[in-house]
Amino acid sequence: MSRSSAAKVARWLVGKEKRDEAVALLCSWAANGPNDKDGQELLAEAFRLDPGSQLAQLAFERMEGISAKDHGPLDDAITRWTAEEIAKLEKQIARPNFMRAQVGFNNNVKFNGLVFHIQTEDSGLDRPHIITHLFADGGRIIKSHKRIYASEVKRDDIAKYVRALMKGQHMEMAIMLREGRFDEVIAGRAIGGMELFETPPRLEVQKLATKKEERVEAAPAARSIPPPPAAEAAPVAAPPPPPVVESSPSISKLVGKPAPKSQKARFRLNVVRSLTGGPAYYEPLGDAAIIGRDGAIALESERFCHPREAQIRWQKGRMWLVDLEAGNGVFLRIRQPVELEIGDEFMVGDQVLLIDRNPEPNDGPGPGPTYFYSSPKWPSSFRVVQLFEGGAKGACVVARGTTMQIGSAIGDFVFTADPLVEDQHCLVEEQAGSIVLSDLGSRTGVFVRIKGEQELLAGDEIIVGRTRMTLEALAV
Repeated sequence: MSRSSAAKVARWLVGKEKRDEAVALLCSWAANGPNDKDGQELLAEAFRLDPGSQLAQLAFERMEGISAKDHGPLDDAITRWTAEEIAKLEKQIARPNFMRAQVGFNNNVKFNGLVFHIQTEDSGLDRPHIITHLFADGGRIIKSHKRIYASEVKRDDIAKYVRALMKGQHMEMAIMLREGRFDEVIAGRAIGGMELFETPPRLEVQKLATKKEERVEAAPAARSIPPPPAAEAAPVAAPPPPPVVESSPSISKLVGKPAPKSQKARFRLNVVRSLTGGPAYYEPLGDAAIIGRDGAIALESERFCHPREAQIRWQKGRMWLVDLEAGNGVFLRIRQPVELEIGDEFMVGDQVLLIDRNPEPNDGPGPGPTYFYSSPKWPSSFRVVQLFEGGAKGACVVARGTTMQIGSAIGDFVFTADPLVEDQHCLVEEQAGSIVLSDLGSRTGVFVRIKGEQELLAGDEIIVGRTRMTLEALAV
C-alpha cells in the first residue's frame, strides 16, 4: 500500500466532511515511514486541512527526530489507519453504485447576523430517504426535512435523480430560513422537529440564459405577457438562430428581403437612467429591434454600447432578449435569487463583476526536502473579480468559506464610492454545489449578463453600458 493511496482516501474523507479523520490518516502515514518528499506532502496537506492540528505537530516532531513526552495520540492513529483499512476504503471509492449513500452537502448560511449550517445527507438505495438538518448555535438542530424516494429506486437515472433531489432539498431549507419560517424556533419559542415532505422541493431560484445558444423561458407563474396557445408555444430547446431583424420608427427591413408594408410597435423601452441624455423612451416599429448605433434603439451617446449589442424580438405574443455576442453585453435585473456558474458576469451599481474559480494552491514543500511555514489557509468556494473598461481585471475578493456579501458599507466586497450600491446590496453564496446570487432588497437592483436568448416580461429592466431601461408591452 503506497502513500498515494493514503492521499487518495484522505481526499475522499474530506469530500464526505470527515476532516478530522482525513488529518489523522495523513499524519499517521506521514510519520510512519521515511522522511521524504511523499511524507512531507502528506504532512503539508494535514496542516492545510487543520493549521492548528496537534496530531500534525506530533507527526512533524517524529519525522524530524524530535523527542517528545507523549506521542500516544499519533501512535493510536498509526494503529488505526493500517494498510488494510486504506485498502478497504479504496474499494468503497471505486464502487459503481451508491448503495451506501451519495456524498452529501454542507454549507454555512448567514441570516440576521448569525451563521447557520445546513447539512443534507442521503441514506442510500437500501434505505432510500434524504434528510436535511438546519443547525444553529454551533450544533442545535433547528429543523429537519425528510423525503423518501423508495418509489424511484428502479429508475435508470436514479443517481442523477437523487443528486438533484438532494440539491433541491438543501436549497429549499436555505430559502425557508431567509423567509423567516424558523424565526420562532430560533428564538426558542417553538419546537422545530422533523417534517416529512411528499412533494418535490420548492425552489424559487430564477433561471437566466447565461451561456451561448441557451434559450430560457420566463417562469410561467410570473408571466405578464399572455402566453401563446399550447400548440404554438416556443420550444424549450435552443432553435436555429433566428434572422436578425432591424427596424426604426420610419423604416424596417428584414436582411436580404423587402420590408413589410405595414408595421406597428410591439413594445416600448422607457429610459430610467442615462448619463448622456437622449429620448425618454424608444418605441421601434416591427417585430424586432437592434440595441446599438446600427439599430432602432440607438444609444448614440452611450460609449459602452456596441453598434449591434443585442436584439429584442416579439414572437407570438412573447418577447425575447437576444445577445449578439459583439460588445460589452446586456444585463437583466433579477427578480429572485439566480443560480450562476463560474465565468458568469453581473452588475451591482456601476460595477461589473465576474464569478471566478479560486486558483489551485501551489504552496507545497519544494525539493530538497524542504518544509514551509505560512499563515493558515481557510477554505473558500469561489472569488469575485471586478472588471474594468477593456476587460482589465481590478479588485478581487475571495469568499469567506461559502459566502460573500457585497455592499457600500457592510460586506466582504465594499464599494464606498458608488452611489448606486447600498449598504448591504447583494449576497453570493455556494449552496449544494451551485453559486446563488441574491438581491438583499436593494433599490437599484442586481443585474446578470445575458448570453443566449432570454424571455422578457413586462416590467423587466435591462442595462446596456450605463443606460437603464424598463420594458413596456404595448397592446397588439
